[in-house]
Amino acid sequence: MRAIPQLNSTADRIIYFLTHCNSPIHIYQIQTQLILQNFHYNTTVASHFISACHSLNLLNTAHLLLTQLHKPHVFTCNSLIKAFSHSLFPRVPYSIYTYMLKNSVLPNNYTFPVVLKSLSDFKEFKQGQTIHTHVIKLGHSNDIYVQNSLLNLYASCYYMNLCRKVFDEMSQRDVVSWTVLIMGYRSVKKYDDALIAFEQMQYAGVEPNRVTMVNALAACTSFGAVEMGVWIHDFIRRREWEVDVILGTALIDMYGKCGRIEEGLRVFQGMKEKNVFTWNAVIKGLALAKSGQDAVWWFNKMEQEGFKADEVTLVGVLCACSHSGLVDIGREIFSSLIHGKYGFAPAINHYACMIDLFARAGYIEDAFKLITEMPFGPTKTMWGSLLAGCRDQGNMELSEWVAKKLLELEPDNSAYYVVLSNLYAEMGRWSDLEKVREMMKERGLKKDLGSSFVEMEPKNIFMSY
Repeated sequence: MRAIPQLNSTADRIIYFLTHCNSPIHIYQIQTQLILQNFHYNTTVASHFISACHSLNLLNTAHLLLTQLHKPHVFTCNSLIKAFSHSLFPRVPYSIYTYMLKNSVLPNNYTFPVVLKSLSDFKEFKQGQTIHTHVIKLGHSNDIYVQNSLLNLYASCYYMNLCRKVFDEMSQRDVVSWTVLIMGYRSVKKYDDALIAFEQMQYAGVEPNRVTMVNALAACTSFGAVEMGVWIHDFIRRREWEVDVILGTALIDMYGKCGRIEEGLRVFQGMKEKNVFTWNAVIKGLALAKSGQDAVWWFNKMEQEGFKADEVTLVGVLCACSHSGLVDIGREIFSSLIHGKYGFAPAINHYACMIDLFARAGYIEDAFKLITEMPFGPTKTMWGSLLAGCRDQGNMELSEWVAKKLLELEPDNSAYYVVLSNLYAEMGRWSDLEKVREMMKERGLKKDLGSSFVEMEPKNIFMSY
């Protein structure tokens, strides 16, 4: 039995027991003593009690203790807010915050960042605006940690105009401020603004960190800014940063999607640690480069090295087979997927890949059979792949049927009417062509000369991660 050291006060003894407490029963006993001896007002004791409750998943007990205090100390409230922000009850921090206000406990600069973080996680914009008002009234609007938390709130809720306003009003900005701004622009798909902010960060003399670089690389990937991506890679090399799994995967993804997969492979081979996302980035990059045989080789190597393929992996390798005409290999992989080799059933994206593979390779009957027998409703991308294959094979009758299916899916899409009218023109069916034109006039549609008639490639097949 552990010997209890000599302690000078009752408070010290309570803190000792809380530090070594591993039983809910003991917590309840200590709670009783706290109330009887009025120690729940002692901020040090209260903080240890909250920590002990947190470790035993008894935060509601600590919360109940707080509500029994007439005017709890702000330190105690902050401790409980912080504990709940890491719990299964992330909305409680705001309720504690409102309890503080009702009991005339003024929040301080340690209160706001934690409460704002919990609101950011759940995109509670209106409550966040209320707290922003309190920040200004209570004179904390120049605290950089509070300001960064406000930036994160508005960026998480996709209000980038407000995020930018807070950012521009800051007298001092650190790496977190700039990184949140870049992340925010990226989240609303304003990739050019994200990269401009990244450049401005360099001019401001603020050194980026790994999180900054991962987000800047993601913006480069989506915007196709390979030169900026290469500059970031050079920066990482100059600073002699270790290319960990997150940074390495971001680099590979950028190189792969910007058409420089060879450089992505060099990054991959230099990495000490890899995960399934890293392998997926390589396979997807090779698929986009139409290097199907290489993608299949890396797919097999991935399995040999003990990495379990996921849904994204299978989409990547099947797309690689589609772009390179590897019908037999694609069919074999898809068959293994159906028969449970990978531990999950094929999703609609996997069927889309196979339909595209068959249609591109001229296996129209196989594509049509799959699209009509699969356990999902066909999408316009699938019909588009089949239509492209039918036209390549000169199958006008099926092309007409598929074009009509596309019209059923999107009756107000002028591009599909153009497809159908072009088909009728090729077949010399002028009366049918006129009927299509009349239908367009009735719907008030005009031929859009600036766009292609149908999405031929399954652009949205890759699943995000």
